[in-house]
Amino acid sequence: MRRTALILAALARLAHADDDGHPAEKGTFGLGIILGEPTGICGKLYLSDDQAIQAAVGAAFYGGGLQAHADYVFHPWVIQDRDTFVLPFYLGPGVRFIDYNEGRGADQHFALGLRAVAGILFDFKEVPLDVFVEVAGVLEWDFTNGVGGAFNAGAGIRYYF
Repeated sequence: MRRTALILAALARLAHADDDGHPAEKGTFGLGIILGEPTGICGKLYLSDDQAIQAAVGAAFYGGGLQAHADYVFHPWVIQDRDTFVLPFYLGPGVRFIDYNEGRGADQHFALGLRAVAGILFDFKEVPLDVFVEVAGVLEWDFTNGVGGAFNAGAGIRYYF
């Protein structure tokens, strides 16, 4: 696994270098995968150095179905700042839409909710990648069962353009 990560990082560096072989400026839009709840694709768009909009869409395993969420996140604290990476903490509000297709006490039904997300971001300086781990609490309105709570957790990786 570590070997695969090193190979991917080396390829990303080569693909994202200028004519002299120096790393090019990292873009503001990242696209990647998220594993957890949900498991699917994710993206992040930086609005400034410490604010971004992030989103994901994918399979929800608890209750089954398809989940999409979007968050407005702030990066208020940097835990570590090294030559090769920055490790900021992030948090923010968001929304979640989910189409349950089984479980949760009913047949297929739709719910929407408010998310409160927090996570840690491993942001590489010399390659256009970041790796993240996050958790989110959700207060949702289920159109079949009423108000309820839910929990999301995930880890992922994004490539920046």
